[in-house]
Amino acid sequence: MSEPRYRRTVLMGDPAHFSVQGGANPHTRDRWGRRRSVDRAKAIVQWHRLRDTLRDLGVHVLVVPPDPAQPGLVYPANAGFQTDLDAELPLDEKTFYLANLLPTRAGEKAHYRRVLEPAGFRLGEIDEQYRMEGEADFFPAGTHHLLTFGGIEKQRFVPALAWPPWKRVYGFRTDIGAAPFLESLVAPRPVLQIRLSLEAHYHGDTALCAFGPNREYLLAYRESIESGAWSQLETLFGDHLIPLSVADAERYAANSFTLSQHGASHLILPGGVSDALLGQIRERNVSPITVDVSEFLKKGGGSVKCMIGDLGPVAVEQDLGMHANPGG
Repeated sequence: MSEPRYRRTVLMGDPAHFSVQGGANPHTRDRWGRRRSVDRAKAIVQWHRLRDTLRDLGVHVLVVPPDPAQPGLVYPANAGFQTDLDAELPLDEKTFYLANLLPTRAGEKAHYRRVLEPAGFRLGEIDEQYRMEGEADFFPAGTHHLLTFGGIEKQRFVPALAWPPWKRVYGFRTDIGAAPFLESLVAPRPVLQIRLSLEAHYHGDTALCAFGPNREYLLAYRESIESGAWSQLETLFGDHLIPLSVADAERYAANSFTLSQHGASHLILPGGVSDALLGQIRERNVSPITVDVSEFLKKGGGSVKCMIGDLGPVAVEQDLGMHANPGG
């Protein structure tokens, strides 16, 4: 019997009801604290362009149907994370652990379950006492896994000596208390804990992006990472670490999707990143591709990677058996 062929598979969330409902990160509100309004027609065009780019690269896109009560479904990088992500293994030898999302997005979990279970994915749970937002904060990078975290805050307005005389506190998304459990899942692979410091980069995948055939290169935004953790990254990655400029970081250059299959490596980045950064990626024999998803960043605080939940390689026999989805 011949060996099965594998095809990269991802989750994307149908954008038909994309809007800012909770306003749970600094990108979702203006300086007065008012939730931003989404140009949904523009967002839908951008979403389809990203989906088509993935398809053109041979990726299977599994689409989560929309729900007007859950506009955050367009950001399924928070759905959870897959064990042995890059390994070509049968689905019953991996587990997708569903995330424990912040309260305004907690209802998404049932939607991800309804899509993934019929498609053959084995699902696991994380202790509900821990906030843990999936591969947005727990992902492979080189020989390690990175676990990013920060203080979990009750999101609220507080007084400020500024104009307007208030500000909104957002906090971060993943509780470091989940670390022992997460570390046990990837052992003996070491886990490097990275504390985040900027609320505008509230998930690790907005500040860090491992890419290349073995995820051996790392885009990293120094200002968003506490100094001790930055020193550890420098030691671990050496000249494979690529510090991001402020301009590229603010365009969420780190929120990019890496794809290596069939002997080729690509990195899909948000439109508008600098030519200098694209050149640094090409120098590492990785082909950069840019896609404009600005409506999702400017209004919802998520870019390319936030819009993609990586499910890893799936055997074609299983992949072709997946249920059809609207827009998929």
